[in-house]
Amino acid sequence: MFTTRPTLQGTHGMVSSTHWLASAAAMAVLEDDGNAFDAAVAAGFVLHVVEPHLNGPGGEVPLVFAPAGRAPQVLCGQGPAPAGATIDHYRSLGLDLVPGTGPLAAAVPGAFDAWMLLLRDHGTKSLADVLKYAIGYAEHGHPAVERIGETVETVRALFETEWPTSAELYLPGGRSPAAGALLRNPALAATWRRLITEARAAAGPGAGRRDAEIEAARRVWREGFVAEALAGFAARPVMDTSGERHAGTLSGDDLAGYAAAYEEPVTHDWQGWTVAKAGPWSQGPAFLQQLALLPEGFGSGAGLPRYGTAEYVHTLVEGTKLAMADREAWYGDATGTADVPLRTLLSPGYNAARRALIDPDRASYELRPGSPDGRLPRLPEPAAGPGAPAGAGAGEPTVGRDGATRGDTCHVDVVDRWGNLISATPSGGWLQSNPVVPGLGFPLGTRLQMTWLTPGLPNSLAPGRRPRTTLTPSLALRDGVPVLAFGTPGGDQQDQWSLHFFLSVVLREKVRGGYDLQGAIDAPNWHTDAFPSSFYPRAVEPGSLTVESRIGDAVLAGLRRRGHRVTVGDAWSEGRLCAVARDPETGVLSAAANPRMMQGYAAGR
Repeated sequence: MFTTRPTLQGTHGMVSSTHWLASAAAMAVLEDDGNAFDAAVAAGFVLHVVEPHLNGPGGEVPLVFAPAGRAPQVLCGQGPAPAGATIDHYRSLGLDLVPGTGPLAAAVPGAFDAWMLLLRDHGTKSLADVLKYAIGYAEHGHPAVERIGETVETVRALFETEWPTSAELYLPGGRSPAAGALLRNPALAATWRRLITEARAAAGPGAGRRDAEIEAARRVWREGFVAEALAGFAARPVMDTSGERHAGTLSGDDLAGYAAAYEEPVTHDWQGWTVAKAGPWSQGPAFLQQLALLPEGFGSGAGLPRYGTAEYVHTLVEGTKLAMADREAWYGDATGTADVPLRTLLSPGYNAARRALIDPDRASYELRPGSPDGRLPRLPEPAAGPGAPAGAGAGEPTVGRDGATRGDTCHVDVVDRWGNLISATPSGGWLQSNPVVPGLGFPLGTRLQMTWLTPGLPNSLAPGRRPRTTLTPSLALRDGVPVLAFGTPGGDQQDQWSLHFFLSVVLREKVRGGYDLQGAIDAPNWHTDAFPSSFYPRAVEPGSLTVESRIGDAVLAGLRRRGHRVTVGDAWSEGRLCAVARDPETGVLSAAANPRMMQGYAAGR
């Protein structure tokens, strides 16, 4: 089968990420005897620098990982809503939705603490060891990819008239970063250098200094100069997508009280595989529900439908609609006030009844959440109609129904020679989310835009509650052994593209004795927007289905005949997947990366 690149194979270590410089940095750590967790942390901080339009230190990161010989774990780097972020406060400002930009949309930043916790507990390198790559690129510059300048141009007027600190960094001399031009962020480099210096001083000499430095860095972030700058800037009124200037609710107490935390993953068994995902504060369980909705024997042997046919695509798309309807009705932060019936949502009986709703000959135009345990679903009222414009800088940049690419978030997967395996999806805090904080070199995020200002919903805004995010890294086990880490940027599309990739891996022939990761990434992909968007202004596109043109005329005709509102996108417009794998029998490692946008790369040996 033709692929754009080979699936890489080796025995020392493998990395795949959405930017080649992050992959190279992670590989450098592996070459320096670091493990997969050291490498992932280094890559994460490089992604903050080289993909500032897609993520930043003020954002968040969920991680799912498996230390060698141990069960998978989830590390949640999604910060909660600040103590002052009440529905009454936002309603008192005349708002029906949380704005898509500005400090009112800022949750407590979670990415930094999650990376530090991973490094402390599972890494081997020092803070300076993993940050030196990001510091180097921020200080000396990196060749800007095309999308940075394109993104800056979409918010040029906002930067020039309302966000001067962002204009200073991203419009020097009135010009946005040209593709290939060196882009520097000296303020961010200085932030990390100062953090390392203060952490070293606080840790002092002696045994256990590495861990003490990391703990000191966490305190500097929460309570020191970083926290002071973030809280101070959040209190300033800023123009946002509402068309008004609003101050945020994030305070020093919110920052001081936050800590990333480990959780048990949510899992589902399917045809000898077990997939591990983050909990219902992410959309991860929607991936598992889509698997649970598949007919017995789907795609295997004589099982129908056959891979890649119109019937195959139709079956997956209709299952996606049911899973995403349940996401809207039932998913939320289970540690807050949301009561999420996950056991029932993934149970055989519930999914058999849901599966019966899929008409093999007709696309559904309805949003049909289920009633687990007899409970009646409650859905928010859509605040915007089909195709509503998002406004400058609003929402997570992703792929629209027209197939046009507006960016993504980020992703990194790493596997090492010891068998450590990790998948992470950094996001938020992108350059178009909030003004750059003076002296720090990065903005706050906007994850609260994913919450609703209607009380009583699983994802209603509430102080201390994590907003339900679309970020959803994946780890798969074969016969109980972790073998595959994968994920993609793409907002609501993430668990659609990831499911198609996973099925392409497990249902198709292997290559060179291993899984055809690159072939599965390259396979034509698709997505539907037939449910409320997770991002401002929360639009819905009933019956929509966007496909890559490479899917073929016969498949297109079969989908249209079933009533799908098909939009044909560019040949390489759907999916941003990364993946690594390890064969537990041979120890052979594999990796592959998305060729779309010509930015993601795998590395390894």
